[in-house]
Amino acid sequence: MIRFGTGGWRAVIADEFTKANLRLLAAGLCELLKKEGHTGAELCVGYDRRFLAKESAHWIAEVLAGYGFRTLMVNRSSPTPLVMYVVKTHQMPCGMMVTASHNPAIYNGVKVFTAGGRDADREVTDRIEAEIARIDGTEIPSVDYDEAVRMGLVREDDPSNDYIDSILSLIDIDAIKKARLKIALDPMYGVSQTSLRTILMTCRCDLEVIHDRHDTLFGGKLPAPNARTLTALSNYVIDRCCNLGIATDGDADRLGVIDEMGQFIHPNTLLVLLYYYLVRYRGWQGACVRNNSTTHLLDRVAEKFGQQCYEVPVGFKWISAKMAETDAIIGGESSGGLAVRGHISGKDGIYAAALLVEMLAVTQKSISEIYREITEEVGTLVYREADFRMTPARKAELQELLFEEKLIPALDGVVRVNREDGVKLYFEDGSWVICRFSGTEPLLRMAAEAESGEQAEKYIGAWSNLLNL
Repeated sequence: MIRFGTGGWRAVIADEFTKANLRLLAAGLCELLKKEGHTGAELCVGYDRRFLAKESAHWIAEVLAGYGFRTLMVNRSSPTPLVMYVVKTHQMPCGMMVTASHNPAIYNGVKVFTAGGRDADREVTDRIEAEIARIDGTEIPSVDYDEAVRMGLVREDDPSNDYIDSILSLIDIDAIKKARLKIALDPMYGVSQTSLRTILMTCRCDLEVIHDRHDTLFGGKLPAPNARTLTALSNYVIDRCCNLGIATDGDADRLGVIDEMGQFIHPNTLLVLLYYYLVRYRGWQGACVRNNSTTHLLDRVAEKFGQQCYEVPVGFKWISAKMAETDAIIGGESSGGLAVRGHISGKDGIYAAALLVEMLAVTQKSISEIYREITEEVGTLVYREADFRMTPARKAELQELLFEEKLIPALDGVVRVNREDGVKLYFEDGSWVICRFSGTEPLLRMAAEAESGEQAEKYIGAWSNLLNL
């Protein structure tokens, strides 16, 4: 059975990620769209550089054609945010992106977007799963891809120019041109290089790119921009005296950053930096949104400016929904995804990167200088995290301990326990720790934040000891 997680449906290639299951997923979506009165509508389908991604997108389009839907097929490997942009600007009821985002190379998957270019929420994915359950075992209508193109049911196009122009319209090009910044870009063998190269070179940045070739194995590394995977970019920034290093994950909806000293900037810090910049330097007013595993330093910055920071469960659909509800300026997560008001409703590593470059140009300060400015005003918090691989049996065992027996470690100062998404403990001094299962990988994730690294590690250690990890 196809089950959606926090970031769409993802599965191991040739295990659960198969042509048969892709057809099932597409058919389930078609059945739902028919019931919602969208028969014959045009949908956008895109794909990234993963193994079988293009073929999978075509298999999906064949089923859409079989049900009488029209497909705008992005005719080159493209960023996920581009598909979200097309769904929004073309007022489509739905879109699909073939990608497993930052997962290992043996995975592929599908992200579904609803009207407005939003990540499909749990209600929508539950309904798709229900339709799939009713279809399973019955014949699925389809039209051969080439025949669907000839019939006009599939329209191949490259909407990249419109997407790139939309980002250029949102940033201060003149300020960036004057700054003459030197930028190193690492697309991690993914799909961001064309868009980011065009944007940054239009702004007259001195740009150098590494790891830009098409490699479905992502150079043998996880296509997730973190401290472990960006050592080459860090060295490059130092060796070439760059002002900034930028990296994006496999489908370019997440951003990783290396500062001028070659240090990895945690996504928590990046989120705080951009919110601070938008309010302090751009003069924007509004709240911010983070998930329950993301820094509470953002709350302090919001409070300083008389604004509110909202906490939601993990999964960008929750961030998008809360941003829309509160007209928030920015929303983000500790894994590197963030969205900014006035653009698409989901995360976009390309726009975030462009905005970060603007921040350096406008402030004429380095990342470390701006962050020091923030911490002098609101203080610091130290963030720690840990992952533990799970078997299905072990996961079931721990789920019973956490949610049936409601087991928590014996720690002093706990003032609140939240089980909305995992188990999060809040302490009277403002520190916290969370233990939750990943919605995209077979992992138990922990994160903690406190005044010191030792204290944060103590919280994670208490959970690890309790659960015999």
